[in-house]
Amino acid sequence: MVRVETVKERKPGPLSRFMSEADDVGPERDYVGEIVESSTTELIAEARELHGAPSFGQFIRVEGDMPVVGIVFNVFTHSLEPNRRPTAYGKTEQELRMEQPQIFELLRTEFQALVIGYIDGDEPVQILPPQPARIHSFVHFCTDAEVKAFTRTDDYLRSILNTAKIPTDELLIAVLRHTLRAHAHSRAYLVRMGKELSRLMADDYDRLSSVIRRAAN
Repeated sequence: MVRVETVKERKPGPLSRFMSEADDVGPERDYVGEIVESSTTELIAEARELHGAPSFGQFIRVEGDMPVVGIVFNVFTHSLEPNRRPTAYGKTEQELRMEQPQIFELLRTEFQALVIGYIDGDEPVQILPPQPARIHSFVHFCTDAEVKAFTRTDDYLRSILNTAKIPTDELLIAVLRHTLRAHAHSRAYLVRMGKELSRLMADDYDRLSSVIRRAAN
């Protein structure tokens, strides 16, 4: 008698469908930036287009074997020549582009992101990744569906509150605005966030009230 073993089909994780859809698009068409500096805690990327960086507080995803997830906390535009600052010309950007387009060839927009986790297979993990994102990896916007899947748990909030070099409260407000939209402005989600932030902020009611009030407006 021949014994036949059945293999249990693995249930897709919450990010599997969205990751496959992103792969179908292709990094050469939809990426918003490219990594130029990277560590396990944060990254810097050059925006694909001048003034085309993700918004403050927006979730981003970096391609790789274990895609890294981050939150943008700083955006800046600068000159490629380190000892030469841009000069004021008293003209609009459109006028300058017509008269002196070479000016803009010397400008780059970059953005910094706080690393809050990674994707292992198709499961979101809210701890620092084993390795930093690789230099020259492509950076993508996270869709609302990806943000919703990643924020099923709230551990990433502690990462924001424990980082000293960022404007913590302002970043929390921006992040909550993005996550609220991803969760279809669910009141239940807002209440959950309020309870978690209250615990993390040690019941600092005035601070918590300010964050929640401005995030919900």
